[in-house]
Amino acid sequence: MKTMAEPIRKAPRVYKRKLALLIAAHNEEMVIEQTLRSAIRAGMKPENIYVVNDNSSDATSKIVRSVLGKSQLLRVHRSGKGLALSKASKKFKLTERYEWIHIADADGGFASNYFKVFRANLDPTKYAAATGYVRSLPGGSVSQYRVMEYTLGLEIHRRFQALTHTVPIIPGPTSCFRSDVFANVNFANHSLTEDFDVTLQIHRKHLGRIQYIPSAVAYTQDPKTVADFTKQITRWNRGMLQAMHSHRIGRHANRIDAYLTYQMLQNLGFFAYIFVIIPLIVMSKHNPALIANIFLWDVSIIFFISLSTALRAGRLDILSAFPQIYMLRWISAAVFLRSFVEVVILRKFRNTDGVWGTSGRRYKSDTNLLSV
Repeated sequence: MKTMAEPIRKAPRVYKRKLALLIAAHNEEMVIEQTLRSAIRAGMKPENIYVVNDNSSDATSKIVRSVLGKSQLLRVHRSGKGLALSKASKKFKLTERYEWIHIADADGGFASNYFKVFRANLDPTKYAAATGYVRSLPGGSVSQYRVMEYTLGLEIHRRFQALTHTVPIIPGPTSCFRSDVFANVNFANHSLTEDFDVTLQIHRKHLGRIQYIPSAVAYTQDPKTVADFTKQITRWNRGMLQAMHSHRIGRHANRIDAYLTYQMLQNLGFFAYIFVIIPLIVMSKHNPALIANIFLWDVSIIFFISLSTALRAGRLDILSAFPQIYMLRWISAAVFLRSFVEVVILRKFRNTDGVWGTSGRRYKSDTNLLSV
């Protein structure tokens, strides 16, 4: 006797929400509420925002619970940003529940249409990750210097990088990953710059292209003092050189290796020009006055760049801080050179625990620009 074949039942389709926002915080009571409320105003529902408290000793947890509720908060032992993000993703099952996971810093903010723009532009068929446009919140001469850095970098360098598929870093204030890509990279990489290391992992593992969405504007709080600025860029430079060593940049025949090698040689070429070529020219001409002429030309060029970026960013106020801007440019160069000697030549800071903090660096920012 024949029996009817059982109908084949299709596995139920797993529904994933479009986008989650994940923030790691360590002692961020001064800024975390501003960041969370900015994200909500920018189009994120509270139930899609998650915070991992990296063993804060202040009121960070209390503030997060008051804004999002306790179900959106995870507290972990001191782990460092990268490992804390990994723990939170696993706890909240983000890669299983969402198509995209957006990471942001605890001290940032978002333009009012930020997440609407992101959702409209994210393309999982073409891209593995995405990043937007970073602007500096007002906060003194350092943030004014960063207006110049960010505008120049994002208007020229980042557009070129996106065109040639050589985006070297998905920055902390605006970084978004397709959930399967998020699951395949190691955020707990013990790097001082986990975002740079993760970006190199995407390139090394051939996980896909990185999308640049310039109309999605995120804000970040930059250091307020020169001492904090120096401390921050020291960590950045050491971390980037550390990651380049770890991923053997320059030893592979591909775009990202070629681009980063060119950047490194360009930086070193600057110092060769300052410390070798200029002295040789001055000695050959027997004219020390050439140093003054070169200095004036350098000041003029940096002022022109500052003026151009100020006009483009709509921040003419940065010109009032030009002497400090010029000084910070030289501090940045000196920190890079010191870090290069430490990491590349002396082989220091190649292995770290990935734990760093912002103790004493935070301050209340003017958030009026967040509506832009």
